[in-house]
Amino acid sequence: MNNEVRSINLLFPVLNERLRLRNGIEKTIEYLRENVHISYQLTILDNGSDDETPMIGRELEAKYSEVTYVRIPERGVGIAFREGILSNQCDIVGYMDIDLSTDLKYLGKTIKLFQKREDLQYVNGSRFHRKSDTRGRKWYRKITSMGLVFLLKVIFQMRATDALCGFTFLRKDAAMQLVSECSDDHGWFYTVEFLLRAERDGMVICEMPVEWQEDYNTTVKVFKTIRNYLIQICKLHRTFRLEAKGSIPQKRNRRGKM
Repeated sequence: MNNEVRSINLLFPVLNERLRLRNGIEKTIEYLRENVHISYQLTILDNGSDDETPMIGRELEAKYSEVTYVRIPERGVGIAFREGILSNQCDIVGYMDIDLSTDLKYLGKTIKLFQKREDLQYVNGSRFHRKSDTRGRKWYRKITSMGLVFLLKVIFQMRATDALCGFTFLRKDAAMQLVSECSDDHGWFYTVEFLLRAERDGMVICEMPVEWQEDYNTTVKVFKTIRNYLIQICKLHRTFRLEAKGSIPQKRNRRGKM
């Protein structure tokens, strides 16, 4: 297997991000042009925006050859992430939050890690790593995030210290394998299942401490998100239990993949 890293695809799932889209894309391109020496692509995955996001996305695509705008009619980070991976042609693929909460310098660090470690399959950013520097978090958001991590560790024996940093990158083949195994959930929990299945598969994962800045203008609805997490945790726990018993085959086998 050739693990040479020659290209990277940055996926940006967005929903009604007219205030942050242009700045996020242009700052990322500026960083890439100055610091990254491999081929790169930025894919804007607009999952159901009804503001000026589509117009701005198309303007950015016309302005920058590195940018592709994709309109997805259904809402949800999960479906956007999944569609981005399925259409990806680069050696490394992953997603970042458009508000650039994670400092862009960790993008360069991630590329160097994949270049240095041929066995590495997955880089997972963590806000809760002991070496991370997290600033500006509202107390209730910190509590809900830490609560989710606690539940994932207790119920799934998750080894990672964070599952929703908004900074995740994988080799193309690893990403495709996980898409073939994961559910069709459209929401944020899809990215949690992605990480849990990677751990269950024994993938080589690097947890990266990051500098992370809270964005107070976030569009995430906290209590609705918590409710969805609890529902999805119960569903996934049941699925894992049935898979372990052999009552249902893993999704990749049901589809005849792998």
